[in-house]
Amino acid sequence: MTSATPSTYSRVIPMIEFWFELGSNYSYLSVMRIEALAARHGITITWRPFLLGPIFKSFGWDSSPFVLQKAKGSYVWRDMARQCEKYGLPWTRPTQFPRRALLPMRVATLGAEQPWMGAYCKKIMQMNFVEDRDIDTLEAVSNALEQLGLPAAQIIADAQSDEQKHRLRLQTETAQARGIFGAPTFFVRDEMFWGDDRLEDALAFAASAG
Repeated sequence: MTSATPSTYSRVIPMIEFWFELGSNYSYLSVMRIEALAARHGITITWRPFLLGPIFKSFGWDSSPFVLQKAKGSYVWRDMARQCEKYGLPWTRPTQFPRRALLPMRVATLGAEQPWMGAYCKKIMQMNFVEDRDIDTLEAVSNALEQLGLPAAQIIADAQSDEQKHRLRLQTETAQARGIFGAPTFFVRDEMFWGDDRLEDALAFAASAG
């Protein structure tokens, strides 16, 4: 009988923290891609929804820099079209940006460790950046959950609890304390990677670190 080596049971599964906002256009690219890419590398995703608004306010901004800086905004929308074409993702420039996403973000905070998390985030992102819909409504969030066969009314009620509201505020404060300044942001242990264009680098680092 062959005995297993200690490393057989002690190997740590690589993990990546995915910090994102459902109103963020570049987070859309990562939400739509991260599960398949992480699975290919054998990496576990830890979903970390947080609010960009308080982060921007700490910089003295009252909106997204893509709105406040006209030249940057013009570039970003062309860049999004190119990136979506590159990845084979559907894309519609939203008529309202940034869109308020408080309710869907509270649901994401509640569902972060649930098996439906990735599919839910994709649904909301598609509503925002493909269907050009208001996502911060009971109707939109209910539709997303119901399409996944989930008990929408109960999940939304739970997400609106004081506990979940506090969790989202605390997670946003944690993001700020860790030096996050935009979305998406990825952490592999203490190593930070910012932007969808660094997703593959973050996953490769996680695979090598694991």
